[in-house]
Amino acid sequence: MEDTLLHSLSNPKPSPFSYPKPHSFSWHHHDHFPALSRPRTLHFPTLSSKTNTISLPPKPLKTQEIPSIYTPRPPQSRSHEPPNSEFQEIMLYLDSIGLDIFSLINHHRPVVLSASLPNIKSIIDLLTSMNFTPQEFRRIISMCPEVLTSTPSTVTPVITFLLREARVNGSDLKHVINRRPRLLVSSVKYCLRPTLYFLQSIGLEEVKRHTYLLSCSVETKLLPRIQYFEKIGFSYKDAVSMFRRFPQLFNYSIKNNIEPKLNYFVVEMGRDLKELTEFPQYFSFSLENRIKPRHQCCVEKGLCFPLHTLLRTSQEEFISRIDVCCNSSVPLRSSPLYSVNCDVDSSTSTE
Repeated sequence: MEDTLLHSLSNPKPSPFSYPKPHSFSWHHHDHFPALSRPRTLHFPTLSSKTNTISLPPKPLKTQEIPSIYTPRPPQSRSHEPPNSEFQEIMLYLDSIGLDIFSLINHHRPVVLSASLPNIKSIIDLLTSMNFTPQEFRRIISMCPEVLTSTPSTVTPVITFLLREARVNGSDLKHVINRRPRLLVSSVKYCLRPTLYFLQSIGLEEVKRHTYLLSCSVETKLLPRIQYFEKIGFSYKDAVSMFRRFPQLFNYSIKNNIEPKLNYFVVEMGRDLKELTEFPQYFSFSLENRIKPRHQCCVEKGLCFPLHTLLRTSQEEFISRIDVCCNSSVPLRSSPLYSVNCDVDSSTSTE
């Protein structure tokens, strides 16, 4: 499977995207995009800096010149912008394959201006050879427009790395890229490989199951999160253990996710940090919709469930457990509910 995929990269099959030749766009060829079959005229802002000819009045009589302290700036180079005709061809082509060109221009103008039509077509041919559908390609571009500026020579090493070093199965390759399109524009030497080695060094098994982390920077994203937990009282060993148990924690914002939930855990819930080392998935639950309501319900009933029982159970099961604790005697020692602290008179217990 791996050799077949790598062979297909060097011999891409024709793209299912029908695209017009330069200067002669034919809208009836887009069989894959029926919604675009109706011709429409697109008007693009002129990118050139041509100036109009203006008639000037006769020159005034020559007077004594006064030295100027203003030094005009040299005109800024606009060489990075494609000629207006090429830009229109790119826009028409992107529109013909169903991309929202106005959104691209408004939000990713530098990317669009640095792209070239031959490169765009070649990268589509490459992804087509890997069996990506037009819908998948549109999703990839919407998530990572920089793919438009990539080339087969920059993408092929990434595919090879994922298959041979990250040990991604050939049948899973599309899923890996669809989940994290930024992998396609990440440097193997400076990003993907160093991150792979780091994840392996902290004991993360089967990195191929967490390839979405490979495009993250070790220095600016992964290490700072481990160091944050060390600063608030976790040992390095316990902090690493949390990320090893729940690698998705690397993707959570410290300011918007980890910090407010940790503050509520310590201040309002008054629980032991050790519980987080055993159940780091705590940070994956909504603070407002799951953590607070269930904790407050337990406080009102005088109950205290283990963290995983408090959050992981469905709403129906959670309510059922509340009823069991409030309307029944204390469970037997052999019961899975024995560890739950219920506000029930111990004299009613039977063993």
